[in-house]
Amino acid sequence: MTMLDTLSAATDAEFLAKLVAITGEKHVINDAHEMALYLSEPRELFHGSAICVVRPGSTAEVAAILKLCSETSTHVVPQGGNTGLVGGQIPGQGPYREILLSLKRLDKVREIDVSSNTMTLEAGVTLLRTQQEAEKVGMLFPLSLASEGSCTIGGNLATNAGGTAVLAYGNARDLVQGLEVVLADGRVLSNLSKLKKDNTGYDLKHLFMGSEGTLGIITAAVVKLFPRPRGLSTAFVGLSSPQNALKFLDLALARGGNDVKTFEFISRFGIEIVVRHGQNTRDPLSSQHNWYVLIELGSMSEASVEDTMMGILEAAAEAEIIEDAVVAASLDQRADFWRLRELLSELQKFEGGSIKHDVSVPVAKLPDFLDEALAAVAQRFPGVRPVPFGHLGDGNIHFNITQPVGADKDKYLAQWDAMNTVVHDITLKFGGSISAEHGVGTLKRDLLPAIKDPVHLALMKTIKQALDPKNILNPGKML
Repeated sequence: MTMLDTLSAATDAEFLAKLVAITGEKHVINDAHEMALYLSEPRELFHGSAICVVRPGSTAEVAAILKLCSETSTHVVPQGGNTGLVGGQIPGQGPYREILLSLKRLDKVREIDVSSNTMTLEAGVTLLRTQQEAEKVGMLFPLSLASEGSCTIGGNLATNAGGTAVLAYGNARDLVQGLEVVLADGRVLSNLSKLKKDNTGYDLKHLFMGSEGTLGIITAAVVKLFPRPRGLSTAFVGLSSPQNALKFLDLALARGGNDVKTFEFISRFGIEIVVRHGQNTRDPLSSQHNWYVLIELGSMSEASVEDTMMGILEAAAEAEIIEDAVVAASLDQRADFWRLRELLSELQKFEGGSIKHDVSVPVAKLPDFLDEALAAVAQRFPGVRPVPFGHLGDGNIHFNITQPVGADKDKYLAQWDAMNTVVHDITLKFGGSISAEHGVGTLKRDLLPAIKDPVHLALMKTIKQALDPKNILNPGKML
């Protein structure tokens, strides 16, 4: 061991002792085996390293940790449920002296206020528990993701998560009334407001939602609750083309209006993947179709929602927009329909390597985007098997490309950047975004300078410098 190594070890020991004084010994982890769970992500694309993992139990502890890190120039990578897909929650992606700050212990629901339609909760509460707590009081928290059993509210807000209900309720940022945020120097911005109207200055909460922990660490939030629909109607629909799927969306919105809560779009190959590899799954319709839509209506009137769905389907069939459809006749059948959609992300791995894209384009241009992008990847990468699926109602498609049958997985995945170039160029041509809901993190950081308006990017850097002048928070991510 060199003298420099000895000094570093001594410095780390002193630093760890100060962390222990803040959180208690069992909540500062520096054993390599115990840390491993926090240092890789679901896709296994990023593997990190850190001085330690720290698990604070309160906002005050988070503030004390950030104050210490600011004083010692130690970098902090915040992590919620570790379900992110772009590496934003993984440390060790650059030349930084980092700790991983796990927010899972901040798991209190502080208040549910039915009169103001709000819930105040801490960042480590899982999305599923948030939904369940709302349901207990007869309300709805509409954010819904495949990872909802593991992902946390803090992570959802830090990445501005989307999900299957954006069409009706908006992204995660649209579901927030107020925030509590710890800044890089340990100060606490406390704005857990329930007010719907407050024009007393800048609405600072929007700086932190979608910032991926680079500007401040969200420790609590006031989220919006909604009346639970009394009636639900869910249908699986077969169609011949994306163009007809768009026509079907227009018809559904014209007839169903705000009752249209979900409009999910899946390719035939996506259905085949789930039926082939999923348990308790089967083809939703009696015959095969090129494309499918999962549509769900929710209404405060139990009587009308089924009639509305039938009216939509009958009109679409008469106009030859759809080829076949089945309406869920029970809660179990509804769950079966949703399982086909929710298992798709997880089960693609059984078909081999998958190069994934989270893109969005204006809804009206989505069919043209799909036609051009599918043709381009087929020509550039012969034999690949596209799996486009996602949220047609808001223009967000997960344009995932599975390797050819029998191909070498590693060699295929080595073409990730080349595939990105093809898909992203077409996305930008149609006025779209290369990151619709997954964020930037490390995976897409180096793409921003070429695609982002220079003034926009400069303002982002100015805000980062103002709020985090020492670059303490999640360094190397996004910028």
